Amino acid sequence: MDLIVGLGNPGRKYSHTRHNIGFMVIDTMCRNMGVKLENRKFHSKNTVVERYGKELILLKPTTYMNLSGISVKACADYYHIKSDRILVIHDDLDLPFGRIKVVSNGSTGGHRGIKSIIENLSETAFPRIKIGIGRPEQGEPIEEFVLSPFYDSQTEMLKKVVDLSGKACDLFLSDGIIAAMNRINANKSIDMEEITECRV
Repeated sequence: MDLIVGLGNPGRKYSHTRHNIGFMVIDTMCRNMGVKLENRKFHSKNTVVERYGKELILLKPTTYMNLSGISVKACADYYHIKSDRILVIHDDLDLPFGRIKVVSNGSTGGHRGIKSIIENLSETAFPRIKIGIGRPEQGEPIEEFVLSPFYDSQTEMLKKVVDLSGKACDLFLSDGIIAAMNRINANKSIDMEEITECRV
């Protein structure tokens, strides 16, 4: 069984903010698969679907970002999911907007949602899709920046970023983390034509 987690904060207030790009990817994957997050266990909204002959859980924690690990651990423990089959999607300030990076493990990188997951799982070895949101262009404080919507000039690119992140998730499911890293990380810009074999 695989678990894909999109990080974000619950509630309409946060739905279009940079910190919620993980939620955006999960929502897009659900639309593409024709499913809804109807379950409410594990302090989350989640659903179980079949993908490539295996069960897959799509999950959005409802704990707020800083406590995301509580939800992830509860789900992983219940279904006995190993950490290398838990893929976490989150925003990254240190990547420019439009860049996506797939990694197999790592530190918190200053991300509080990732910090919570590491603390609850007691390990760092879980795959991640880091989605670049860049740094403030208008002098905003970081906390205000991540909890604000994307700039109007980024709207068109944002859809492409979310779509490609979903394709990265699908590569992880179909071909594994190394294949996802090789295919996605080689792209220095969002070029959907270069990822035509991904099957979301």
